[in-house]
Amino acid sequence: MAFSRRYTLTLSCPDQVGVVAAVSGFIAEHRGWITEANHHADAMAQRFFMRQEILAESLPFSLEEFSARFAPIADRFGMKWKISDSDKKKRVVILVSKQEHCLYDLLSRWQSKDLDIEIPCIISNHDTFKGFSEWHGIPFHHVPVTPDNKAQAYAEVMRRFEEAEGDVMVLARYMQILSPELCARYPGQIINIHHSFLPSFVGAKPYHQAFQRGVKLIGATCHYVTSDLDQGPIIEQDVIRVDHSDQPEDLVRYGKDIEKAVLARGLRYHLEDRVLTHGNKTVVFR
Repeated sequence: MAFSRRYTLTLSCPDQVGVVAAVSGFIAEHRGWITEANHHADAMAQRFFMRQEILAESLPFSLEEFSARFAPIADRFGMKWKISDSDKKKRVVILVSKQEHCLYDLLSRWQSKDLDIEIPCIISNHDTFKGFSEWHGIPFHHVPVTPDNKAQAYAEVMRRFEEAEGDVMVLARYMQILSPELCARYPGQIINIHHSFLPSFVGAKPYHQAFQRGVKLIGATCHYVTSDLDQGPIIEQDVIRVDHSDQPEDLVRYGKDIEKAVLARGLRYHLEDRVLTHGNKTVVFR
């Protein structure tokens, strides 16, 4: 049977007896059909995580009524929770500088419906991709960033994001450090691709740092952005093997392929509500 519209319920709460029974019982009581269920108990943090996909047409009420009826259960167990509707496409605002590979990959996946999203706009600190973006029918906003105008520039980025009614901001090799105010305003809503297997080689030119250390593996990391540079909760990572004959430019070339794949996977997990955060860690229900 092919499932269509789904509600996705995600939650975390202090680990305790009865959470699964309460949630599953509530859904069953209203004849809800669970199409996918994921649970995880973190023994160290003593916290429980859950993700449930529910066939929307199996329930006798709307998403709003579901939320109202479920709220007492959430309060009883001290849950941090949300529920989303698969019929509502996520709105992804892309930020990019001068490197094209991640932008090109995301737009290709968007065009092919591999990522079933809306891209209301692209923001850049350069005008390099203005024509390319407009050729795709996507509004382009050039917001220059200089040492003297950062406060105004990031205020403009926030304004554009709000104007676009964005759900998530993706830094597709956006080579600027976001302001603490911007990071604080959208916790868990800004996704970055870092061209290194974090926590190694943070900051600029990580492939060159890796070359100098003679590493045998290089990688890329998709993570949520916080005010601590390259220290946010990690969503997805991958690596590729290199050897002594590879030069820095080879590492850069290999790395671009990893960056595209890791960013696309990490973004997909986020869009499908598969990522739950607690502190600086994530639980990712793949």
